[in-house]
Amino acid sequence: MDFEAYRKSYFVEPAPRPRFHFTGAFGVTLFYENYPAAVAFYERVLGPPAYVEGEGTRGWPIGSGWLTLLQGRQGNPQNVEVTFELATAAEAEALQAGFITAGAKGVPPSDQLMYRPIRSCPVTDPFGVDLLMIAPLAE
Repeated sequence: MDFEAYRKSYFVEPAPRPRFHFTGAFGVTLFYENYPAAVAFYERVLGPPAYVEGEGTRGWPIGSGWLTLLQGRQGNPQNVEVTFELATAAEAEALQAGFITAGAKGVPPSDQLMYRPIRSCPVTDPFGVDLLMIAPLAE
C-alpha cells in the first residue's frame, strides 16, 4: 500500500481537535528488577549515563527527553514498546546493531507505514522489553 492509500484508509478526516497542546514527550522510565544488569546493558549501547542519582537512577539524554532506568521490585517492564526516532535509516540500523551486539534479539530492518513511511529496526532487550528504532523515509 502506498502512503496516500494508507493515509486515506487510517487517518480520520478531518482530524479531531487535540484537547491539549503537547510540546513533546519528556522521556520514558523503565523499572528493572535486575537493575545492575539492565544498566550494564544500556551502558554497552549508549555509553555512560549523563544522569546518576544514588544507586538506583540512571539517565541518558534521548532527543529532547530522557531514557531513565530505575530499580524495580516486581519484574521488568511488560506490555510496552519504547520507540527511539533517529535522523536517518543508517543511524536506526546502527543503533539496532548496537543493541543486538550487546545481547538483544532482533529481526532485519524493514520499511513500514507507521503514521508515515519509516525504516523499522526492532529489538527485544535481554529482559524482555521491546525497543523500536525508527527513521523517516521519503513519503
